[in-house]
Formats: sequence, structure tokens, C-alpha cells
Amino acid sequence: MTSDPSHADVVIIGAGPVGLFAVFECGMLGMGCHVFDALEAVGGQCNALYPEKPIYDIPGYPRILATDLVEKLMEQAAPFKPVFHLGRQVARLVAAADGNWRVESEDGTAVVAKAVIVAAGVGAFGPNRPPLAGIERFEGRAAGCGVQYLVSRREDFRGRRVVIAGGGDSAVDWALSLAEVAASVAVVHRRDKFRAAPESVSRMRGLARAGAIEMVIPYQLHGLEADAGGELAAVIVADLDGGQRRLEANVLLPFFGLSQNLGPIASWGLNLERNHVAVDPATGSAGPAGLFAIGDIATYPGKLKLILTGFAEAALVAHAVYPLLHPGEALHFEYSTTRGVPAGS
Repeated sequence: MTSDPSHADVVIIGAGPVGLFAVFECGMLGMGCHVFDALEAVGGQCNALYPEKPIYDIPGYPRILATDLVEKLMEQAAPFKPVFHLGRQVARLVAAADGNWRVESEDGTAVVAKAVIVAAGVGAFGPNRPPLAGIERFEGRAAGCGVQYLVSRREDFRGRRVVIAGGGDSAVDWALSLAEVAASVAVVHRRDKFRAAPESVSRMRGLARAGAIEMVIPYQLHGLEADAGGELAAVIVADLDGGQRRLEANVLLPFFGLSQNLGPIASWGLNLERNHVAVDPATGSAGPAGLFAIGDIATYPGKLKLILTGFAEAALVAHAVYPLLHPGEALHFEYSTTRGVPAGS
């Protein structure tokens, strides 16, 4: 049953880092926000998948944990008093005759706003499972054991023998981090080229030369071996010629990206392009007037999938939304140092 709607200047769909920063940018222009997210807590992937993952490319923070970044973003947004609707997936987005948008969640929560900013990351997400026979026997174990698809607490891996598979940022970043606490870290990749930040790859290679990490290249996952008690004992890898190696391991971390499902977003009339929303890079417009997209879900020529790119998009879109709420009114841009933020921040 749908309840009587609340009213807001802007509805933001997605409470990840980019959505949270959009609250701040809208607030700096005097626009109040309601924020929906299907997850029970803010932070998106940062909190749900890798709260203790170190992030290295946030300006002003040479290194910050994902959960700490979310905490800082919440602190930054707090003075503008956003209303959060957590644990509520948006099911319907309906255009009203008066030019507003009605946003409705699956449980009937409804908010009417002049603009909607979709900051839904990759939509509904889950890890890609490697095609290994019997892998399900090793899933769902305690942290630091078996096959795990995320790292919630780095400390769970202290003294463990860890095998990491993959060649992207997650694989490289966790190799760097877990090398500080694990008994051993082996990185398995099918080629000697990584799809990660060059500086991070350079650091990983340096640790490998020092013996702190073993780089198992070019190899691919081939099988899993259990001990007498049914716990993971080793990961079997194979090279392109069929040669095999046995890597002793307590835990396998396969980082092969996320499977993406846009879910209800696909039916909202947005400009869809290969499971992303194509936007005007000058405004973030995603199709019908009043609909915008930012962050990983948004795409345009030259787009870089970085958190800091999403932060810039949040600022750009906030300025594009302003004239919808204040038609004909000139917006005199002020730097945050000039304007300040509400008292009590």
C-alpha cells in the first residue's frame, strides 16, 4: 500500500559515496534531499563489500579506508539534514502532470520531487564466481577460511595463507593490504599485466621482489583441495600449457568483478547503454527533464570510473538541477570557502 508522499527538492537514488556527496552539493545550493537505498546502511559497495579496503585516490587523503570515507561523507552531508530511506529499493519512478517526479519504493514509501539523481553504482550487484568444480563446498565459511568474495575485516586474515585471483584494483589493493598481516599472499593472474592503478602495481611488484608477495603468473585457477576436515588446504593453478602448481592456502579471494543487474532502473525511461545510463556530460541529464545520473552507473565518452569523477559529477548535476527549482533565477556561484555551511556542522 502506497503512503501519502513526502516532498523534497531532490531525490537521490543510491547512498554510496557519490550519492552522499550529491547531498552536500545540493545542500550548498539550498536544496534539500531524500535518499533511497536498497541496502540497510549507507556507503554502497564501500560498506557492503570492502569496508576496510584502503583507497588511495581521494584528494587530501593519501590513504583512507572505505568505511572511514563514508563516515566523513556523512559528516559533510549532515548539516543539510538529508532524509534517508534505507532498506528500500525504488520500484517505480512516475512523471507527474505538474513536472514533478514521484519516487516509490517496494514497501510503498513515496516522495515527490522536482529532480531525481540516480547514483546507484552498478545497480544490484554480486561477485562473479570462478568456474571451479565443487567451489560451493568452500563458500559460506567463517571469515579467513574457504572461498571469500569480500574482505570485511583485514584482521580476520592475520596469520592466514591467502591466495588472491584477479588483475584489477581489488586484487592488487588487497594484496598490498593483506601482505601486512597474512602469513603468505600469492597473486594468481593469467598475464603479467594488471588493470589497476600503475603506482599500486609498482608497489606490489616491489613487495614481490622483497619476498612479501608471490606473483603466480601466467596461471589461472584450476581446482581446490580440501584437508581431512573438509577445510580448504590448497588452490591448484594451471598455466596455458597445462602445467599445474599447488598453492597452500587457507582462503581464496577471487576478485573477478561484479555481476550487474539494473533491476527496476531498466524500466524508468533512462538512456540505457550496455547496463549503464548514457548522460549529457555537460549536465548529467539522463533523458526526460529532471532525471540525472552520476557515478559508476553514468556513462559518456571519456568517462573514468573513479570515485573522484563521481564527486565532480555530483557538483555538476547539482548546478543543473538548481534552475529546475528556481526557473529564471540566476545562480551566483560561490566557492565553499566563501559560502560556508550551516551552523552546527
